[in-house]
Amino acid sequence: MSAGSIDPVSGLAEQTRFAFQPLINIRTGAIVAVEALARPVNGHADDLFREAARARRLGELDAHLAVSAASAAADHKTLLPLHINVFGGTVTHELSRLEALHSTLERFQRRPQEVILEIGPPFARLEPERLLSGVRQLRSRGYRIALDGIGEGDAPMTLIGDLAPDTVKLDPGVATRLPEDTGRTATLEAVRHLCESAGSELVAEGVETERQLRALRGGGIRIVQGNLLAPAARRPPTSLSVAGVAAEITDPHGRKVETTAAGPSISDFLSPATMLSTEVTADEVREVLSDHPEISGVVLIDEHDRPQWSIDRNRFLLAVTGPYGHALHAKRPAARLADEPRVVTTATTALEVLGLVTGSDQYRIYDDAIVVDESGRCLGTVRAGHLIRGMAELKVEEAAALNPLTRLPGSDAVARDVTRRLEEGEVFAVSWLDIDDFKGVNDNAGFSAGDELIRSIGRGLADVAASLGSVRVGHVGGDDFLLVADLDDLVALSEAALNPVHEAGGVRVSVSLATLVCTQHGATDYDEVSRLLAPLKRQAKELHGSSWVMARPGADHVDVLRGQRPGESPPAFPAHDPGRASG
Repeated sequence: MSAGSIDPVSGLAEQTRFAFQPLINIRTGAIVAVEALARPVNGHADDLFREAARARRLGELDAHLAVSAASAAADHKTLLPLHINVFGGTVTHELSRLEALHSTLERFQRRPQEVILEIGPPFARLEPERLLSGVRQLRSRGYRIALDGIGEGDAPMTLIGDLAPDTVKLDPGVATRLPEDTGRTATLEAVRHLCESAGSELVAEGVETERQLRALRGGGIRIVQGNLLAPAARRPPTSLSVAGVAAEITDPHGRKVETTAAGPSISDFLSPATMLSTEVTADEVREVLSDHPEISGVVLIDEHDRPQWSIDRNRFLLAVTGPYGHALHAKRPAARLADEPRVVTTATTALEVLGLVTGSDQYRIYDDAIVVDESGRCLGTVRAGHLIRGMAELKVEEAAALNPLTRLPGSDAVARDVTRRLEEGEVFAVSWLDIDDFKGVNDNAGFSAGDELIRSIGRGLADVAASLGSVRVGHVGGDDFLLVADLDDLVALSEAALNPVHEAGGVRVSVSLATLVCTQHGATDYDEVSRLLAPLKRQAKELHGSSWVMARPGADHVDVLRGQRPGESPPAFPAHDPGRASG
């Protein structure tokens, strides 16, 4: 190969600068990382890569740009986790070239654990085993791994399961065509499920419009990147949050993502941690805090990245800058001015952490919580302010979704529970409870008596839901209630719904209950459950007295468990589990 074929590549590489674009948590507005993007002085990065490919120097160029990206970030003294792009081919065939990156990070005292290597396409001609071997070696160095370009091009989704990356980044082409393109919406949903199974964080990049952002939030995306929120800039951000983002993305019509019964995961509020060795002096910590006014504190870690001490910015600076503070503390270990770390795991819910925060000593109420993995290694921090604001917004959203008459959740909450159960392959029952001739109640006893009847039934259902752990109750409008329960709780639930004597204006009122037993081979989604329940409810209302009918999807037979047709004797109320007895 002639020198002339190499020089153009080397020349263009030397003239390449870097822009930095934040990755943003749209629940809190926190900037969780920053990506270094190659920007040649002349032309486009793709032109540079094509020139290198023609010269058969793509791996060399890739490693050179990775080193330059790390150097550029160090020049700006950013403490944010850094995303650096590398080709899958470099990891597979020329991994040794990344030794230069290791040396550069060491020179700038940057830990590999703070670097996320975004492994990108093309993947088509790569040997999966060699790629996996390269990823394992990078992980052994401490790097975190991201898989880039998923959803478009030649990036197979099977790589998510094979590599189990820390992060998966959707190709910008997916977000660009949302929400109109139903195919891209399906892609988003499929990748999200794969990431949940692999334990990977899903990031959407290329977000340019508010409609795209709403669609992504509705699809369960937590981390986004794009010009709408923060375009790439010559310098990394000096703030750790983007003002107004959390409020701007609130979409009252968007699909809510299912959380645990105790609230959202604490990972939804995760921000990067500023980590230093337990051996640092107070003067070294003071210098970091002075250079970075945006950070709220420092985590002191051992050689295994496990938090040992927590330093709050305000208390620390007050100690070292007060009278004689520098003389007393500057050259001594910073740990002397630190507190025991407030450590939580990724399994902890946000509500539990909020209880930990508010129940602590008054002087530590605004200290960060430190999130660790199963090995005790620091993953990041949760700012008390983000957590308090986020949980307050969640409570406001939940309150807005409650039925104003009964204060019970509406159909959205039931839909999420049914969808989750179907996706997890559970066997359960969905029931529709309806007041018989409710229009007659209002016409004869008055709407106030009708409202009180609905409130009374709602209170009874709420009480039984509190006593039976599997039951979820929703008031879906008018005199209609939806009930979801495990089969073991079905009889107790039906008794609580049907046994009480209901009256309005001195007139006894009956109710109808229609139940659909859902199995792994039955209904596929909430809409189908709703459609199958409608004819069952009609059959229940044709019976005299308070009634209960039950069926399974696809079965012709309907069990009449309570109520009677004209001229028939009423059936005995079941004392066993009817969901298991009926075929």
